[in-house]
Amino acid sequence: MSSVQIDYYELLEVTRDADGETIKRAFRRKARTLHPDVNDASDAEDRFKELNEAYDILSDPSKRSHYDRFGTAPGAGGGAYSSDFGDIFGGAVDLGDLFSSFFGGVAGGRGRQQARPEGRDMAIGIAISLEDAARGVTRQITIDRLAPCDQCDATGSADKAAPTTCPTCDGAGQVVAHQQTIFGTMRTQQPCPDCGGTGQVVQNPCDECQGSGRVIDRQTIDVEIPAGIADGQKIRVARMGEAGIRGAASGDLLVTIHVQAHDRFVRKGQHLNVRLPLSIAEATLGATKRIEGLLGEVVVEVPAGVQTGDRVSVDRAGLPFIKRPSETGKLYCHVDVVVPTKPSKRAEELLRELSAELGDSETSDADDLLVHNFGDKVKDFFRGSK
Repeated sequence: MSSVQIDYYELLEVTRDADGETIKRAFRRKARTLHPDVNDASDAEDRFKELNEAYDILSDPSKRSHYDRFGTAPGAGGGAYSSDFGDIFGGAVDLGDLFSSFFGGVAGGRGRQQARPEGRDMAIGIAISLEDAARGVTRQITIDRLAPCDQCDATGSADKAAPTTCPTCDGAGQVVAHQQTIFGTMRTQQPCPDCGGTGQVVQNPCDECQGSGRVIDRQTIDVEIPAGIADGQKIRVARMGEAGIRGAASGDLLVTIHVQAHDRFVRKGQHLNVRLPLSIAEATLGATKRIEGLLGEVVVEVPAGVQTGDRVSVDRAGLPFIKRPSETGKLYCHVDVVVPTKPSKRAEELLRELSAELGDSETSDADDLLVHNFGDKVKDFFRGSK
């Protein structure tokens, strides 16, 4: 991309006070002439990328405000803004792919591949915290998709008339091509160039969608993420994928949920695991501990005589089960008896008295008690769970 600052308003040929609908229509109009599928110029790809950047900035109120104030896009160091549209679709589809579908599947396009009337599924990823996974959350996302054209009600026709059978292929969507080779005349089938492989043509194409019944649109939707969702689980949002040609069925939007790792809790299914530090007295005598759980305070009843590496469970302090929302996983507290490394003289005297009272062997040293390390079981658990 060029380092020269681009005037996005000039690029889209709109005024600086243009509203969102005007900017959207300008983008669609320019894209139909600049897309590499229909423009043979050597710089068509770069110009189309610049057009995407302009639309990305001017269609977003916060980015547009920043651009109007400072002359650059958020995050751009004074140069042209770089937008990765692959991120919008989780790497599955980008604007270039959408326009390739647009131009390859309707009359007026190059017909590089046979068009499928139904829209394709699209994909996107959303990262959430473990807390959000436990309570459930609604996330608002913005996607670019081929959406039904509002101007013609997705018919593809300016007068909303039904399409007619393509006279070139007689509705088959395919034509036979003959090519002379050293082996003689080769007979092959290819998508019909007049109907783009659909088998139908529109007599009076809509100016907005060029007869396809669908247009590039940026839409914001709410995704309901249920409580208890697991990392990598997908949510299907019906009919929010790519729109079909001239009113055919739309695809779905597949949202993959990525649950981020927590700094205290380790998740195993719907259960949680956490380290529970205890003093020597608490481990020996037992205790009632109040700790900060994932979504609030949790009371842990510690029995007397627990050892480092033991596990104390708390019911209904984990994550809910999606299919059984009335049931909740457990919180497993892994005991870690913490020994003071620098006890006072009085504490050391009491420990020696305790050692004698418990009948420790004369060869044991109280210092051995003071330098006690964490239990191997707890270490192994947390090391293996990262």
